[in-house]
Amino acid sequence: MNITAENSGSLLTDVSSLDFWLSHPLRIVLIFIIAIGLNILAKSLINKVTAGIARGTRARVVSKKNSPNDHDEWVEDAATARKRQAQRAQTVGSVLRSVVTIVIWTIAILMIISELGFNIAPVIASAGIAGVALSFGAQSLVKDYLAGISIVAEDQLGIGDVVDLGEASGTVESVGLRVTQVRDVEGTLWHVRNGEILRVGNKSQGWARTIVDVPVPYNSNIEEVTDLLLHAARRVKKETEIGRSIRGKPEVWGIEEMTGEYLTLRIAVRTAPLQQWDVARILRIYVKEALDHDGLRIPLMNQSVIHGTQSMPIVSAKTTASSPESGHGGSSSHGSSAT
Repeated sequence: MNITAENSGSLLTDVSSLDFWLSHPLRIVLIFIIAIGLNILAKSLINKVTAGIARGTRARVVSKKNSPNDHDEWVEDAATARKRQAQRAQTVGSVLRSVVTIVIWTIAILMIISELGFNIAPVIASAGIAGVALSFGAQSLVKDYLAGISIVAEDQLGIGDVVDLGEASGTVESVGLRVTQVRDVEGTLWHVRNGEILRVGNKSQGWARTIVDVPVPYNSNIEEVTDLLLHAARRVKKETEIGRSIRGKPEVWGIEEMTGEYLTLRIAVRTAPLQQWDVARILRIYVKEALDHDGLRIPLMNQSVIHGTQSMPIVSAKTTASSPESGHGGSSSHGSSAT
């Protein structure tokens, strides 16, 4: 009983002393306060970063009708793109906030355990070994997530965009932090890891360009053919529905290729994004009609003519050497010998 009383008195003495409260309990409270403050600060910074990502979205060019009776008009619409980007930014922000919260409170709990008098050195050593093992095994996974965050932050691609990712190209159907899904023209759905994306060719941002190469006979008048091609392109813009997606004036860039058989002229038409293929198909039809109207034929490459009605004359080396013109040289030689 005396020992118990002495221990109780010693405990009361320690609790009532200022040194007791300035040691472990105060440190534990400070650890809690610092952890809460760091968590709030980190979340605030992440919210600002995600808000900046949403504001930095590039405007997409979309088809829009001013009234039910009006035709489609291609205009820049930043609202839809920002809404989509804001949703993706919120996804990235939620992941980052969760990661930061886990890291901060894990460190705080370990520090509190240490203040309570427990030896956490074996735990830290075990965690270090496990971390090294995981770093080798999950480095590709970490690479994918970091690349996914960069893709979202830089607005490299989005759902509905037509992209070229190297091995896979097509329409983006899903953008995740680890995998991007792309469906190609044949309907195959490609799952591309973000860490493996080395380049992104986005065909949906801003504008596109239709390029059509037209071969014409070598002896064609370049100025006349240029005017003919420009007239055909202007007709496409004025007379067809797809012509509403043409932005700016059509251009003929000149001779793209020249051989002994033909000249190739290039037509360039700036269009709304993803409309360049439809414009090219209609433009080829109008160019063909214009060439037919003026009697111009696209020359056949490496044409061979075979005469089947009569045998071709056989020209020997002796006959060729006697005269520049083999037929006349042969008859002259025969005539002189007869004389």
